[in-house]
Amino acid sequence: MLDYLIVGLGLAGIAFCEKLEEGRKTFKVINDDSQTSSNIAGGLYNPVILKRFSLAWKADQQLQMAYPFYKNLEAKLGVSLDYKIAVLRIFASVEEQNMWFEAADKPKLKPYLSTKLVQNTNSCIKAPYGFGEVLHTGRVDTKRLVDAYSLYLSSRKQLYAETFNFEDLEITETGIKYKSIKAKKIVFATGFGLKSNPYFNYLPLNGTKGELLTIRAPLLKENRVIKSSVFIIPVGHDLFRIGATYKWKDKTNVPTPEAREELQRKLDTFLNCDYEVVKHVAGIRPTVADRRPLVGRHPKYKSLYMLNGFGSRGVMIAPYASNQLYNFIENNLPVAPEMDIGRYLKAYANSQ
Repeated sequence: MLDYLIVGLGLAGIAFCEKLEEGRKTFKVINDDSQTSSNIAGGLYNPVILKRFSLAWKADQQLQMAYPFYKNLEAKLGVSLDYKIAVLRIFASVEEQNMWFEAADKPKLKPYLSTKLVQNTNSCIKAPYGFGEVLHTGRVDTKRLVDAYSLYLSSRKQLYAETFNFEDLEITETGIKYKSIKAKKIVFATGFGLKSNPYFNYLPLNGTKGELLTIRAPLLKENRVIKSSVFIIPVGHDLFRIGATYKWKDKTNVPTPEAREELQRKLDTFLNCDYEVVKHVAGIRPTVADRRPLVGRHPKYKSLYMLNGFGSRGVMIAPYASNQLYNFIENNLPVAPEMDIGRYLKAYANSQ
């Protein structure tokens, strides 16, 4: 009997696998690539919410865990994943400059907001009021991570590339049975796929569709992330990721002409050079109404667990939330109340 069966191999699934390996637990993973948000993500880690110049939730703790997490994965998988890269926020006015410097004086934000006004020297970027620089930022190549980790698990015969069928799941006195697999516990880390999970679909996972473009812009010559109404993220070889959109009604992974037009319209307000769109992708972010992850144990079935709801900050949240779940299961430590799915017990009761 295995210690764990994990369903889903995006950022959440990978982070939990790493906790299990660290704890020398036996496990296997089922994944079918139906959820694309980790594969297509921009991959930025940035501790500051740039609309409001405020610190993201638990940013300190998350970054403290994220740095060694991705460094260890690079060594283990033999691939480059974590690229340290500056994030520059375009100022729209002198008033915004003043708001930035006021925020930079706050004790919690001081480590992350540079107090030096960065002047614009790139003729391809319109930024007459200059930039503010966010510190301790970077980009994780999430697609490369998912691909490399899938190969790693496959080589160890720990990955089943198939769609999980709930009709084949049997809850037993000692854990669960799924086809020929027996495990003490099962962890669902399926992103927006949670909506088709009959055990956890009472949880308020909304899902937000995000679309990104990849453009080729040989004249841009920029190696920093530029943030205005959209992000410009350099990925090398004159290619840049442009994103992202936020749509709440469309729940498909299909790119739309409307989103492409929206992204290009916003990009054209501050990009001043020719470019060519070479790729357009879409995915559903696993977002929750209260903007906090979904971590914990099923109210009735004690062998069923949930790890989900990281939204657009999965790169930062995944190691932190996975650590919380592992310590909850293995060390009887409580999950932080703001992410514990116990906060939705009333929704579960109403669904019965």
